[in-house]
Amino acid sequence: MRRSSPTPVSVPLMPPEMDALRSRPRHGESVAQRAGRAVRRAIASSPAAETAAVTETAYAIQQPVTTGRQISVTSIRGGAGKSTVAALLALTYAHYRADPVLAIEADPALGTLPHRLGAREVRWSGTDLAQIVDPSMLITDLTGYLIPFPGGGWLLPGSQGAIGTRLDIDTYRVVMTSLRRYFATTVVDCETLPAEVARTALVTTQARVLVSPATPEGVAATRSVLDWVGGLHPGMLPTTVVVLSHVSPDSGLDVRKATEHLGIGGATVLPLPYDRHLAAGGAIRTELLGERTLQAAARIAAEAMNRAVSRGPGRQRTGPGAPTAPGSTGRPAPDTHPSTAAPAAPHTDPSAPGPGHPTSYGAPSGYGAPGAYGAPVAPGHPTPYGGHPTAPADPHGGPPR
Repeated sequence: MRRSSPTPVSVPLMPPEMDALRSRPRHGESVAQRAGRAVRRAIASSPAAETAAVTETAYAIQQPVTTGRQISVTSIRGGAGKSTVAALLALTYAHYRADPVLAIEADPALGTLPHRLGAREVRWSGTDLAQIVDPSMLITDLTGYLIPFPGGGWLLPGSQGAIGTRLDIDTYRVVMTSLRRYFATTVVDCETLPAEVARTALVTTQARVLVSPATPEGVAATRSVLDWVGGLHPGMLPTTVVVLSHVSPDSGLDVRKATEHLGIGGATVLPLPYDRHLAAGGAIRTELLGERTLQAAARIAAEAMNRAVSRGPGRQRTGPGAPTAPGSTGRPAPDTHPSTAAPAAPHTDPSAPGPGHPTSYGAPSGYGAPGAYGAPVAPGHPTPYGGHPTAPADPHGGPPR
């Protein structure tokens, strides 16, 4: 029996008068940058190499999973771009994958993930959902409590923008364990370290993304975190991706030396370049992102998914989309604009049940079979969970969102 609880009231994320403060969204790259890139591509491009890079990245992002994969995103300090990276990952997975994608805000203290994913108002939070979630619920029941975002993904906010909202460990565990069976990929925007929920997320998710400001101070602090993570369990570092987030056009950081300093114990270090559209704040519109930013976001998503699926260096996959060698900085950044997504490539997961045996989701274990996560879906056909349905009317009353 579900426990009764008060029905939350929808709250706008931004007061209406604040809309006047926001300037018109700008493209992530200047006109000169885009023109220069077009000239360079016309003169010295390699279509075959670009196509191969796009395909490899798409394979990694779209690879099938037999159980829900959860990826945590955190940082050592505020302002590093943690929520921005979490939103980019959620948007990338929602675009490339045909199965359900969820973004959870586990940073209730005035977090910006709902803003970055384009939400206009919030109603149900993680704390509210933890009180009513029930094993008998279908995904179509559950999405009534969530906020849809572009690409077909779903968002669970951490609060209604009120100072003092708390998310305790028990609530976090209830939400994460209850929702895992519904969503193939979950991106968790955690509190900054060393907050309790962030520490729990580090050790309970299948992969972790640690966002570091692209400054000497940020790199030094992040290295201390990596040393601490390696002390908790050495197997966590090979499943960690460090993102060097550039929040200014010229950070003055030697990226190569920073990568060498942070690439310890198998952690992969990837840059996220400065982007005028991201720097302006507000909802992320992928059509306005710079090409280098789109490439970086896809590469980060691919590396995080590789590590979430591999479950340790002894079981790394090989072939297209396989993770790079421990300690490496990855492959050259591919051109991965959302419009160039490639079909998923089947592979064999060593932990998957044998042919004919049901997976934990009740789908046949053969990848490509109906209901298998990551299986190709014919145009116009529903995904294993009925696609990304429009959010139904709120289960406790109120108009559809």
